[in-house]
Amino acid sequence: MKAFIRVMKALSDPNRVKIIKMLSRRQLCVCELQEALGIAQPTVSKHLRILEEAGLVDKEKEGLWINYKLADGSNSPYAATMLGNLKHWLDDDPEIKELLNKVPHLDRNAICARNKSNQRGGKNNGN
Repeated sequence: MKAFIRVMKALSDPNRVKIIKMLSRRQLCVCELQEALGIAQPTVSKHLRILEEAGLVDKEKEGLWINYKLADGSNSPYAATMLGNLKHWLDDDPEIKELLNKVPHLDRNAICARNKSNQRGGKNNGN
């Protein structure tokens, strides 16, 4: 029963459901998820850790990047069932639609370049 509760608790947060929906389109890094959701990097990382512990999300390292993707569900029948259902659920929700429309346009290189530029700009302005 613990595995079932872990999956249900992981999916009880709206941002974690949004992450699952975005990852159903393609793998993403933390900065891309942060950009789409408009929440802080530590918060995104915490959500990803909870999803990973529940068997819903996997990560793999690619050079300097850590990419997150949906798990295949092989470690938990509860995770597999929920992932299968979530592929079809909520697609009509306006907030989910808007978020999924952002996914193809998320570009980690552009996000990182913009963040570096903003950091340099802040330092140069005495901030």
